[in-house]
Amino acid sequence: MFTNHENIAGRTAVITGGSGVLCSEMARQLAAQNVKVAVLNRTAEKGEEVAGEIRSNGGEAIAIAADVLDRKSLEKAKDQILENFGRIDILINGAGGNHPDAITAIETHDADTQEKSFFDLEEDGFSRVFASNFTGSFLASQVFGKELLKQDAPVILNISSMSAFSPMTKVPAYSAAKSAINNFTMWMAVHFAEQNLRVNAIAPGFFLTAQNRDLLLEQDGSLTARSKKVMAGTPMKRFGKPVDLVGTMLWLLDENYSGFVTGITVPVDGGFMAYSGV
Repeated sequence: MFTNHENIAGRTAVITGGSGVLCSEMARQLAAQNVKVAVLNRTAEKGEEVAGEIRSNGGEAIAIAADVLDRKSLEKAKDQILENFGRIDILINGAGGNHPDAITAIETHDADTQEKSFFDLEEDGFSRVFASNFTGSFLASQVFGKELLKQDAPVILNISSMSAFSPMTKVPAYSAAKSAINNFTMWMAVHFAEQNLRVNAIAPGFFLTAQNRDLLLEQDGSLTARSKKVMAGTPMKRFGKPVDLVGTMLWLLDENYSGFVTGITVPVDGGFMAYSGV
């Protein structure tokens, strides 16, 4: 389905949050390009489902339990990856997500509401969401970055969101963290440019995942009120499919295609960011 990127064959990619709907598709497609894949998750079992599928299809993959907020855990994972594959060329910072403690029940403030408002958000929940999306990417970039710099054409690919550009209602912590990812992507791109480490990001539009399915679809599969707003703001009038991210990923990872591209965040959103609503 995709162009054969022989240039990245034989390289090693580390994918945090690698068992998620989007990142698992990235892992499978990289393996199809003969990239060795290390799938990192807090629970090895979920990662092993992805790694096992890759191996059953003839690819090379390992699953490692690692917490992106625990430096020692990441260091241990790095040692295991080097023991198995001998090198690290690509880091995809895909770990993240949201948490109910950091989500409001209402879109705009209502002094009379009994539902969870901005003032009811818990500090721990807010901090947890920000950390899992931003601090985890920072720590993984530190731990694996030293190995990346040993290679000729290393790449870090961060996962942003449409909410980074225009924050979605109800999810202030997630939106703030993804906005930070965009800024951090630019910062790292400048910091490592002379060492030829390229740093870019992908900002998916609205994709159906395990985390957001209940927010976007009713039990009968019809659109919720929130996802009707999404469709109204998405000119292509559909949700993204995981495979929709793959072409952009391969472009950004292969220096033969994007060797002079660093510090950008690419929307893959069906036109959502371009549409003004009128």
